[in-house]
Amino acid sequence: MSFKAVPQFTCPQWRSAGWLLLNRKATSRSASGVKGLWGQRRVHWVAAVFFAFMAAGVVPTSSNSGSMGLGIAQAQNLGMRVVSGIVVNADSAPLAGATVFLKDLKSKNIRSYTSDAEGKYRFTGVNMAQDHELWAEKDGKKSLVKTVSSWDTRKEFVQELKLK
Repeated sequence: MSFKAVPQFTCPQWRSAGWLLLNRKATSRSASGVKGLWGQRRVHWVAAVFFAFMAAGVVPTSSNSGSMGLGIAQAQNLGMRVVSGIVVNADSAPLAGATVFLKDLKSKNIRSYTSDAEGKYRFTGVNMAQDHELWAEKDGKKSLVKTVSSWDTRKEFVQELKLK
């Protein structure tokens, strides 16, 4: 199968990108002198429609009201969740300054967060496709290890961690 560039198009960027390389049989006349299924006019029309669709896909849309697709902020958050909650002591009082750990069981990476004055912690951008372990420690005391499962489909995973 041989290819040739359509001579009517002179844009070097299109030619170098390979968009206009067509099958030689598509633009040549058959033995009877009638153009094949893909005549030059049809090729021009198909190319124009193709580039119109490409241009339409490049136009940015708002994330909530647009019907063409997801906005940038939503697209970046696909497959991610937030793991948050509160760290409490044995008497269920909020505990400030506790270190909360989140361990990815596949990569073995551990992220940490120090609870705020109200005992709250928050991890963002947690991969929903991976299992994680979650626990808290302070002053030699440790909470039970909780599992954040990949089978759990919640985008917001909230867990209370009690130190014992």
